[in-house]
Amino acid sequence: MIVKTPTKFFLVGGSSDGFSLLNAFDGALLASGVGDTNLLRMSSILPPGCQEIKPRPASLPQGALVPVAYASMTTETPGIISAAVAIGIPEDPNLAGLIMEYSARAEENVVVEQVRKMAEKGMELRKRPIKEIMSISATLKVVTIGAVFAGVVLWN
Repeated sequence: MIVKTPTKFFLVGGSSDGFSLLNAFDGALLASGVGDTNLLRMSSILPPGCQEIKPRPASLPQGALVPVAYASMTTETPGIISAAVAIGIPEDPNLAGLIMEYSARAEENVVVEQVRKMAEKGMELRKRPIKEIMSISATLKVVTIGAVFAGVVLWN
């Protein structure tokens, strides 16, 4: 299958309790606005020139195949869980950006700091000066069963 290279992106995040691990994950997807789509997990490259748009989950057709780079965590163990993604946007719009994902049993600020540093180091590895690092995260205090989800949705 050949897929057209996306030209737009937006960030989403959500968390949920659930009856089961899968129900909790489904709830986190619904909370983020992408629960009625078929997510295509992709590796972590933002196409050159891709432009941020306001999150438009309601405009995604139900059942659509949606490319997304994401971090998630589900658990039946009580405690704090967090997930985050960060995008390294290069100064040169003709170069690809980099998306990093991270989740852990940790406070949200710890996970966000780590994923932003990962994006920074990945851009350094590519020798691409950074214009901006963007991020989004989700956190949840799990009592019985829960999930967190953070993603970068690519769209046309």
